[in-house]
Amino acid sequence: MERAQVDNRENKRQLSFWDRYYCDVESADPVDYAESSEAIQARKKRLEAEPESWFKHYFDKYCTAEPAPFHKRSTRRVLNNPEWYEVRPWARSLAKTGRTMLEALYLSLTGKKKMWLVVSATNNAAVNLLNPFKLAFERNKRIIHDYGEQQGDSMWREDMLLTRSGAMFIALGAGNTPRGIRNEELRPDAIIVDDFDTDEDCRNPDIVDKKWDWFERAVYATRDIPKPLLVIFNGNIIAEYCCIKKAMALAGGCEVVNIRDKRGKSTWPAKNSEADIDKALSKISAAAAQNEYFNNPIVLGKVFKALNYGKTRPLGQYKFLVAYTDPSYKKNADFKATALVGRYKSEYHVLQVYCDRTTTAAMLDWQFQILEYVAGKTAVYFYIEWPWIDEMLKVEIEKASKRHGQTLALRADDRKKPDKFYRIESTLEPLNRDGKLIFNQRLKDTPHMKAMAFQFLALSPKSRAHDDGPDAVEGSIWRVNKKFKQSVVPPRVWAPPVNDKRF
Repeated sequence: MERAQVDNRENKRQLSFWDRYYCDVESADPVDYAESSEAIQARKKRLEAEPESWFKHYFDKYCTAEPAPFHKRSTRRVLNNPEWYEVRPWARSLAKTGRTMLEALYLSLTGKKKMWLVVSATNNAAVNLLNPFKLAFERNKRIIHDYGEQQGDSMWREDMLLTRSGAMFIALGAGNTPRGIRNEELRPDAIIVDDFDTDEDCRNPDIVDKKWDWFERAVYATRDIPKPLLVIFNGNIIAEYCCIKKAMALAGGCEVVNIRDKRGKSTWPAKNSEADIDKALSKISAAAAQNEYFNNPIVLGKVFKALNYGKTRPLGQYKFLVAYTDPSYKKNADFKATALVGRYKSEYHVLQVYCDRTTTAAMLDWQFQILEYVAGKTAVYFYIEWPWIDEMLKVEIEKASKRHGQTLALRADDRKKPDKFYRIESTLEPLNRDGKLIFNQRLKDTPHMKAMAFQFLALSPKSRAHDDGPDAVEGSIWRVNKKFKQSVVPPRVWAPPVNDKRF
């Protein structure tokens, strides 16, 4: 599905949300019209000194989840620095657009910022971004009660708002001309850029450059140099070359936040539970999930276009098998992977694969499952890429051996490995291209094989996709080849005697 279609649906959903939101607020009627002006001023003074409390009071039904630490850090930077460039490459469902709206309303109603440009990829997208501001000024009873009527008599339309308190908001799509825009004597002192990149635009670097040039010249340069300017740039990293990455290089504050952190846990557990994340991600492809929720644009098929699946031989026809494990101790959220490989003539058959984010204990259980699968029909050698915390792994191996009542002969692969990508590419890509690397067709629809296949297809020099599965396959094949070389007796080379006159 094209990102433009996704964004259009998201815009419609947001509009519907805000309509329902104000219906709920109006029916609840949370305003005390009888309170004194002194009480109002006291409340405003207290809340304006505590922006998070200000957000909750004026948008209580919207602020349903306690903000995460990254929200609060970013907001402090935005509100405490009149001249600032904040970039938010936050995943979907982390409220980058909603939080920016709350900050902008706070800054405009407190008189700290007067002239806002709200910029997006198209005019319609920019208007949709501005609509919640318009509704807040028109229908938020708490804002109206404390700050007065905001809806102006002139310049009050879907793409331009001039409030009675003197703040102006202008919606602007990429490519339009904002030159000369001002609010009386004021030039823009705040710019919001949201979902500026599109999938289609990012397929052409020239278009990305053109849009960025427009932003720098026609938007950013509308500022009045002596006056402090606030820029908030929101979006996902949807391509290796995109405008938000250009903005990140200039940012005073920038924190890449994914739906899950490096430990594999929700970055905003007060709103997004692990079960809810699992449910959402289960309905989309791994590539789409990486793109939209992990700021990791994946282009499939750069090195491996497709994998070969086929029938494998009976286990007894393999001289021996190698089960190689990549334990991935470097990051808690990395995948662990094991590949069982046998060589038949000039082919390499991947008979079993395991590829998952799991515990060390579960990873070691895979080895015993392989022993049960092979069932003594041929020899199997177990290797593991030996981690720097090997003593801890030895303890886990002992525990696993006791659990299964069998000693696991797990050997360390202590070879000095070259760069991972080039090692995998140089060893496996030619085999795969020539049809010599064959995966057991019975594995094709299993979760482990799906994870393994995605890692193969996502592999590229610049990709940040996991590659522990391909690494395990490469390790298995390297060990298979080495064992074959060791098992072959070198041929005897005969040379004539030096002094033999016959030669």
